[in-house]
Amino acid sequence: MFVAVLSAAPGAANLKTSMVEALRNGWGGGAARWLARGEAAEFDIPAMPDNLDSVRAELDGFGLDLNVVPAAGRRKRLLLADMDSTMIQQECVDELAAEAGVGPRVAAITARAMNGEIGFEGALRERVALLAGLPADVIDKVLAERITPMPGGAALVATMKAAGAKAALVSGGFTAFTGAIAARLGFDWNRANTLLVADERLTGEPGEPILGRAAKVAALEELTAEMGINEEDVLAVGDGANDLGMLLRAGMGVALHAKPAVQAEARHRINHGDLTALLYLQGYRREDFVG
Repeated sequence: MFVAVLSAAPGAANLKTSMVEALRNGWGGGAARWLARGEAAEFDIPAMPDNLDSVRAELDGFGLDLNVVPAAGRRKRLLLADMDSTMIQQECVDELAAEAGVGPRVAAITARAMNGEIGFEGALRERVALLAGLPADVIDKVLAERITPMPGGAALVATMKAAGAKAALVSGGFTAFTGAIAARLGFDWNRANTLLVADERLTGEPGEPILGRAAKVAALEELTAEMGINEEDVLAVGDGANDLGMLLRAGMGVALHAKPAVQAEARHRINHGDLTALLYLQGYRREDFVG
């Protein structure tokens, strides 16, 4: 048994009963259940639809996300989340680069790396090299003035943790940022790369080893073993090519406002909703949300 989940951006109120019923009838589904009126609804279906991709593309034009998830084991026990452009709205290295006066150059490299056009590790070294000489205390300035949480992130973490889950922030960014963001949002663990500092300035080199795609998969393996759970019990979310390994291994891997190459491979996609859409995928209702 599967569950079809339709969702929209919070406050948009553009998910109509007629749309839900039309899809339910077309797929021979069970009775529709509203998770949030005008924002999220679901219904059971007996099998994965053959026309999921085409229907999803059509609904995308109406500002709606459509995902089909297995009915069994929907509520996950571990949230494994990327940070940049996932739990926060920015790319930290791009914000540091803006302070260093090389913002556009670094942002262009970031975009290519996140879409899988160039290797992540080489791109990270190239970007960090352009930060050489930047005062280390600029990190605190960027955190205070440039970094904003992704909408819905606090509710996602708090709601899952209230239900007994754990949360890990696993980033190709930097520990100077993940530590602060993890504490702010209530994550249990955080892993990321390090920025080397000498004489209170960035050296232009990252610490070794570099945490990339393989390291995110390793985090999934290590944390599930530590918790005594299966990979099916994991909800992973990210937006970049370096997230694909964990997205494809996790029981529920979600591409959030992701790059085209990531959307093409991920099983689940959220293009319009915020991070609370991941709660709807697990069957939580709006009134269940914490915080």
